[in-house]
Amino acid sequence: MSATTTIVTSGNSRARRSTRRVEPIYYLFLLPSLVLFTLAITVPGVIGIFFSFTDSIGIGAWSFNGLTNYIALFSDPAILQSYLFTFGFAVATVIVVNVLAFLLAVGLTARIRFKTGLRAIFVIPMVISGIIIAYVFNFLFSNSVPTAAGALGIPFLQTSLLANPDLAWIAIVIVTAWQAIPGTLLIYIAGLLSIPGDVYEAADLDGASKSQQLVRITLPLVAGYVVINVILGFKGFLNAYDIIVGLTNGGPGTATRSIAMTIIAGFNGGDYAYQMANATIFFIVAVLISVLQLSLTRGRNQF
Repeated sequence: MSATTTIVTSGNSRARRSTRRVEPIYYLFLLPSLVLFTLAITVPGVIGIFFSFTDSIGIGAWSFNGLTNYIALFSDPAILQSYLFTFGFAVATVIVVNVLAFLLAVGLTARIRFKTGLRAIFVIPMVISGIIIAYVFNFLFSNSVPTAAGALGIPFLQTSLLANPDLAWIAIVIVTAWQAIPGTLLIYIAGLLSIPGDVYEAADLDGASKSQQLVRITLPLVAGYVVINVILGFKGFLNAYDIIVGLTNGGPGTATRSIAMTIIAGFNGGDYAYQMANATIFFIVAVLISVLQLSLTRGRNQF
């Protein structure tokens, strides 16, 4: 009995060691991607961080100036405004996109006619370039909407939302949500289709209404998908650029200038080192948000 136990134990130990061992061929397949990522992302990032401690304008001679750029960032109202706008825009858009996408997903997975065709129609915005969408909506907000508002007698829409520094962000949220909803919708549809039908049949037998099933069954079972969509959406909206350029170009004034727009405008305007410091701070903030989200959602995003 003892010998048998020893053999089994040693066999299990060898099995555990063999399962932990990674075949060298996997590293060989990983190497090209690792090299490309290092050359395209890591090396430029390190070089950019290095130049954030200089007075470089992107070309020509430069010298070290220590933390001067970083100190100036925290007292620059234009930089602070871009951060406030970007984070406020990201939070508002995440809420709008997820609420609408979830409701659409519930409708498109219900027992309705033509739901397959409707799914195809609803995902069309996902394959259209953001800058093209922005220019189309720019025309609508600047011409079609004011004309229709004038005919209907709606005063606050008779002038373009894009020209109003207090309301322009609403137009940006609408257009960004219009493009982002399809991707979020597909994830929610996948989550809803993964719920066993027996669960709803049991709920029907217990007399649960459709609204009760939605709140007490559907939402808890797709919570992991909600987490995924919130994280992906928030990360993407923090980098907002092309739609804002096509709609307002950061205006009126600098009311809708995002962090990405501020950084790129600085590169083109000779503030290379200064905006590289801004990009470094933005990178650190993004990493901290990622770590916070992972710590808050660890163990809750399994699906």
